[in-house]
Amino acid sequence: MRGQGVTFTPGRKAPRPQRPLRLRPAMGRIGLQLKATLENVTRLRPVGDDFRWHLKMKCGNCGEVSEKWQYIRLMDSVPLKGGRGSATMVQKCKLCSRDNSIDILSNSIKPYNAEDSEKFKTIVEFECRGLEPVDFQPQAGFAAEGTETGTAFSDINLLEKDWTDYDEKAQESVGIYEVTHQFVKC
Repeated sequence: MRGQGVTFTPGRKAPRPQRPLRLRPAMGRIGLQLKATLENVTRLRPVGDDFRWHLKMKCGNCGEVSEKWQYIRLMDSVPLKGGRGSATMVQKCKLCSRDNSIDILSNSIKPYNAEDSEKFKTIVEFECRGLEPVDFQPQAGFAAEGTETGTAFSDINLLEKDWTDYDEKAQESVGIYEVTHQFVKC
C-alpha cells in the first residue's frame, strides 16, 4: 500500500477500505419555465389553489419515470413519515420502494407577461425530495388579461399548446401560441 499514505505494521490487520457513502436523493428546487408567444394578452397565470400541475415524475434514487401523467395541487398536503412536515405529494417508487415527495412553493408562482413573450420564464418552483418533474402538460385553469383593455380571459386551456379568443373592448384577436417548457435547477 505504498504511495497511498497508509502505513502497515507487520502483525496487524490491514485497514478496511471505506465503503462509498450511499447518498440519499438530494433535496433541491426545480423551476418550471414557460415560453410562449402572446398576442394582445398579458399576465398568463394558473388560477386558484386547486390548479392542477400535470407532471411526469422521475425517482431520484433509481431513475424510474412515471408512465402516466400525475397532477399536484397547491391545496393538497400530505404528512411526511416520521412527522417531518408535509408535502404536496408523497409517493412510493414502484421500482425501488423509496418514499419521495414534491412540494409546490406557493410564493414562487409568477405570471407570464407580454414582455416575457418568446422567452423562457420561471412560473413556479418545486421543492423536490427524491421526486423530480421531467415533463409538464399544460391543461385548463389558466387565466390572462387583455394587454390594453385588461379584459379578463378565464379557463384558458393550453393542452393544444395554442389558444385564441377575441377581445370585444379592443376589437382585436388575442392568442397564446407555441407553448413550450423546460425545467431548471434553482
